[in-house]
Amino acid sequence: GQRREAGDCVRVGRLGSEHQREEATPASGAVPCVPPPLQVLLQEPNPGIEFEFWLPRERYSPFQARAQALGWPLRQPQTREVEPQPPAAPTVSPAQTPPLAPDPCPPCPDTRGRAHRLLHYCASDFAFQARVLGRHRQAQETRYEVRIQLIYKNRTPLRAHEYVWALGHCPCPLLAPHRDYLLAVQRLVSPDGTQDRLLLPHAGYARPWSPAEDSRVRLTALRCPV
Repeated sequence: GQRREAGDCVRVGRLGSEHQREEATPASGAVPCVPPPLQVLLQEPNPGIEFEFWLPRERYSPFQARAQALGWPLRQPQTREVEPQPPAAPTVSPAQTPPLAPDPCPPCPDTRGRAHRLLHYCASDFAFQARVLGRHRQAQETRYEVRIQLIYKNRTPLRAHEYVWALGHCPCPLLAPHRDYLLAVQRLVSPDGTQDRLLLPHAGYARPWSPAEDSRVRLTALRCPV
């Protein structure tokens, strides 16, 4: 066959069954260089030769009709079958434990000791043993519902059920529901007289009740100045 390369006409010939020869000559108008219309594939040991060539879409239909009339076998397009792959199993990532949120309330100061008990007991308006029934936190206050069981000191009469208030969202000490405490509280009346509360001061006297703490409170009451 012939093909044009860089202004030359290249003629390709076959020598034997495994070699080919190429000759390049200058192209001239007298000898036209016709591009090879066919690609020849040789399959050894099959002596037959198969031709593969491509035609423009508009010329394929007439050629197909002519080939069928001459009885030429035409290779039919072959489709590739792709085996369906099983769906990939979803990747399950291990559950991550969320980090613990830091406690927004700082630790309370140490309020143990005889001096602390004497200071708050003597400065209080009320001292009593009470069971905490409930606790309710709101904006800047904490309210405890208590049931009074034993009174050690009172300036005015107390009811069986009272509310004890503590300032701040993080009062010190923090009272646990369903436990008995010894409390020393103050009476707080608003300037307009509309509110009358029992106030547990910050870092005030609030100890879990026990027979030993009961004895300490009774001794403290004897030491308060008149």
